Amino acid sequence: MTTLRAGMAGLGMMGRNHARVLQSIDGVELVGAADAAGDVHGAMGSIPTFESLDQLIAADIDMCVVALPTEFHLDAGLALASAGVHALIEKPLAMDVGECDALVDAFSNAGLIAAVGHIERFNPALQAARQRLEAGDLGDVYQVATRRQGPFPNRIRDVGVIKDLATHDIDLTAWVAGSTFADISARVAHKSGRQHEDLVAATGTLASGVITNHLVNWLSPLKERMTVITGERGCFIADTLTADLTFCANGEVPTEWAAVSAFRGVTEGDVTRFAIPKPEPLRVELEAFRDGILDKSHDYVPIGDGRMAVAVADACIESAATGQTQQIAGS
Repeated sequence: MTTLRAGMAGLGMMGRNHARVLQSIDGVELVGAADAAGDVHGAMGSIPTFESLDQLIAADIDMCVVALPTEFHLDAGLALASAGVHALIEKPLAMDVGECDALVDAFSNAGLIAAVGHIERFNPALQAARQRLEAGDLGDVYQVATRRQGPFPNRIRDVGVIKDLATHDIDLTAWVAGSTFADISARVAHKSGRQHEDLVAATGTLASGVITNHLVNWLSPLKERMTVITGERGCFIADTLTADLTFCANGEVPTEWAAVSAFRGVTEGDVTRFAIPKPEPLRVELEAFRDGILDKSHDYVPIGDGRMAVAVADACIESAATGQTQQIAGS
């Protein structure tokens, strides 16, 4: 296997994790990182850390993971594309659709692989759910509902909960359902005294007709990452914290005991928690990026999908500001 020389831009929380995994996967040699603050957490060991991205590029890298704050994604991405370096840019891809378009054009014109770090696509529970949906196990899909809540992460400064967290749900919903968003309506709240929103409730429609619901906040002591996919044969419940996938089948056996049926429903079907392999999602994501560069796979998240997630997130923000449902261009 060809060995790719890899760089790491940003050594914050996600950057440290990327650096750890990059040092352990076949076919990749992590040769340096760029962070103005240095390697304060010791993520790189004896591998050099540079003050600037230009210095890292000069180390003759083939690929780079960008885990900088979102406001720096555009400049970093353009520099990498200009230097002929393949890039995986953490989500959200950029601050807005205009910046996303600039990145899409730059990497496309350079003939380079550009991926986006929508890591939920590589969660074992969602990968198993998508495989079963494609096999028709659920029949027609009616609704995808997500809940993503927890306490505020101090690492986030430049975007609100929509760009930072809801983009996970936007992307995974379109991916598991195999359809883009047609419209979205959202309401937000500002409860923590910050400039950006810390709570959003959004309802959308996919081009396929599937209804979506998303509840996302930074205000809860309860950490929850749930996706419920409902269809004609029952529902899949994907818990991406534990990587568990459960199937609740529609019932065919009437519940005759009235006191039980009052809170369980009139029929009860089988409930199955699937036994599935559980590799680390970040490893699978980075291996997919590596394989994309080597033209062995197209399982990485393409930059255009990252652009679409930002477009829907922007529409959520606009909907909350205007009180109007927003149509998604290009759906």
